[in-house]
Amino acid sequence: MQDNASVLTMSGLKGNKCSSVVRRLILLVLLTNILLVLYCLTNPRQGNNSSSRRATCPLSAAQLLQKNVSVPPQSTKSGECSPKVNIMFMKTHKTASSTVLNILFRFGEKHKLKFALPKGRNDFFYPSPFRCSQVKDYRLGDCFNIVCNHMRFDHQEVAKLLPADAVYITILRDPVALFESAFHYYHRAVPLTWRIDGEDKLARFLNSPQSFYSANAFNSFYLKNLLFFDFGLDNHLEADDPRIARDINDLSKRFHLVLFAEYFEESLILLKDTLCWTTEDILYFKLNARRSSSVSRLTPELRAKALQWNEADWRLYQHFNVTFWARVEAYGRERMKREVNELRRRNSEMMEICIEEGGAVEAQKIQDRRFLPWQPIGESSILGYNMKKNIDPKFRTICEKMLTPEIQYLSSLGVSLWLTRLWGWLKDAVWI
Repeated sequence: MQDNASVLTMSGLKGNKCSSVVRRLILLVLLTNILLVLYCLTNPRQGNNSSSRRATCPLSAAQLLQKNVSVPPQSTKSGECSPKVNIMFMKTHKTASSTVLNILFRFGEKHKLKFALPKGRNDFFYPSPFRCSQVKDYRLGDCFNIVCNHMRFDHQEVAKLLPADAVYITILRDPVALFESAFHYYHRAVPLTWRIDGEDKLARFLNSPQSFYSANAFNSFYLKNLLFFDFGLDNHLEADDPRIARDINDLSKRFHLVLFAEYFEESLILLKDTLCWTTEDILYFKLNARRSSSVSRLTPELRAKALQWNEADWRLYQHFNVTFWARVEAYGRERMKREVNELRRRNSEMMEICIEEGGAVEAQKIQDRRFLPWQPIGESSILGYNMKKNIDPKFRTICEKMLTPEIQYLSSLGVSLWLTRLWGWLKDAVWI
């Protein structure tokens, strides 16, 4: 009898815990929808009307923008070149893109470039398609040097903001690693996953994805071909659909350089070469990294299933992986090796100058909230840094900027982020 009573008690405790979690998640979804309504009420209509179609960056405005920029030319192996300052970085999810973003923020701020920034939040009304009206203080015909925050890509709209010589850049990641990361980071924000039982929700999902997935469900895009979705494409195309090849071909015509999270240092060297920048411009600390204990180790069988589930992203990755290594060959393998070693040396120097404890620490151990990264719902798995207290004054500013996460950096650039901060307060308050 006692054993039966214990079982019933444990069952009741589990049921109460589950019900509590579900109630909190439902409340979060309701609050999210309320925040979206508030945002829509405080912003102009997103419709693509005739005036929006005429909104472009005219040549005269682009020339005036260029006159206000003063970046000294660089000497390279092939001669002197002028650093590129007009840049579109398509910031994809869970691809080390926040680290690239920090590099662009620092370069743009250093040279007083004009950013197209979001308003009220840290993205351009994602997951809605990008519209010029989502840009902070935008007026018809405005021109900008850099566009780099999260958006759902629309080339025609983005092109209206930038001079004709803008360089388009993005970053990809192995679709299996990306899917695992996105599932871990967003699963509490995707109601589809709430009814998955057991500790290994990811494995259960991959073993029977159609049992838990619905294309039209709230936030479902995080769980299938997220790269395709970010690029404004249909993320539900069947593996043999000819539109996948067509869409990849179109993207290859839009983007001048595609970086890879797996080859991040080589990617930055190609970025430096493409933009005619210096090694100092691409120094970085790895931002928004997860603690290793939160990463799911997939078996070969589950990896194959993840690739099959994210077939469009896999084909996208394969295509640009080929073009990436062709560029490395053209750059020169030995030259690339020397440049990567130099970048590592300079990064190590900066870590020694700036960072306490030699590397990233758990969120709970971060002493200064200026350096505390945004955390997923219900946990604190994203690492950050503590800055050394006795830094040489000539390095203090650069150390601070290299360590500053996206949200805090956007605030320093003048974005109010009221919606992002309200959402952050609500998610933390509800989940505590």
